[in-house]
Amino acid sequence: MMLNQIPKKLGLLTLLVSALFLSETSLAMEHPGKALAEKIGVPWPAVIGHRGASFDAPEETIPSYALARDLGADYLEMDIQRTKDGVLIALHDNTLGRTTNIAQVYPERVNDPISTFTLEELKRLDAGSWFNAAFPARARSSYVGLKILTLNEVINIAEEGENKPGLYVETKLPAQFPGVEEDLQKLLAKRGWLDQRPAAAKGHVNVANTPGRVILQTFERPSLELLQKNMPQVPKVLLLWIGDGYMEASSTVDFKASGAKDKAAFYAKREVKSEAEFAAWMDWAKAHGASGIGPASVLKHGGDQSYMDMVKPWMTKMAHDRGLLIHPYTVDAAEDFKALSMRGADGFFTNRAAQLLKFYGRPSKDSIDTLLRRNGY
Repeated sequence: MMLNQIPKKLGLLTLLVSALFLSETSLAMEHPGKALAEKIGVPWPAVIGHRGASFDAPEETIPSYALARDLGADYLEMDIQRTKDGVLIALHDNTLGRTTNIAQVYPERVNDPISTFTLEELKRLDAGSWFNAAFPARARSSYVGLKILTLNEVINIAEEGENKPGLYVETKLPAQFPGVEEDLQKLLAKRGWLDQRPAAAKGHVNVANTPGRVILQTFERPSLELLQKNMPQVPKVLLLWIGDGYMEASSTVDFKASGAKDKAAFYAKREVKSEAEFAAWMDWAKAHGASGIGPASVLKHGGDQSYMDMVKPWMTKMAHDRGLLIHPYTVDAAEDFKALSMRGADGFFTNRAAQLLKFYGRPSKDSIDTLLRRNGY
């Protein structure tokens, strides 16, 4: 070997060693949830349109879901309840006072549960005007008269656009609706959502074409067991809460006795009893079919979506170590996206899909106003 060749050879060797080191470092630094998501066919990180794009349109209505779909959300998220005549509908609250005009249509039934109404009775209600009154800066005259949707109608919305989002379905208050897990399985099977679906065109959201096209979620352990029994192949998420009959809290002091100024301040101080208690829930979730958890989270500026801190680094590590994805609820601000992502979140339930998509570097090419107008709103 000529002496003048040695530096060149050493330089090449140095580059190869450096490349190998960087490759191994990047693999070591790869987010632990990414491989878990890929294994079950769930997008990572995931944008979950909480009740649709519910910051900009009335929750769980046509414009809310159509907007989330067209913005590019990975999932349309919904709460499932059942009418008196056996129809699955998308509605969060157990009563109708907050999001409809029931006080005018059925004044004597304002506090009655959803299960006491037929679908025809529910379809008489206006599920949009409340939004205009609550959020005048985002009000639209086209929201007046919007209707409560059946699950079938939400599925229609998911299927109608160029983007093909998945469905993220919660069994809401399942103890009030015995057999709802089986009803859900039958409907999803009938609509073809438990089998391979057609792919979206290139450049569009394609989650409906993946194994993770449907994610099932619940707060209730018995419902998770029934969802696993009826749909063992479908990814499932156990939603988490501290106290109130769920994960045991470190203190039994309630909100009224706490001296907190508001519930967000009270929740922010609420802690799980012990690491062992948290671990027991993680182990139970994994053993009963869960692919992930949906923890409550504390938001920097509080508000009515800010709860207890269940996205602590030791918690996310414990979940990931057990093979569980982490989708915190309900997060809308970039500063919270960043902070919770750094702690291990694999995506978020969000009312502001446009903001989360922007944070992930996937902004919609069209504005919210353009998309709402395109859909007739």
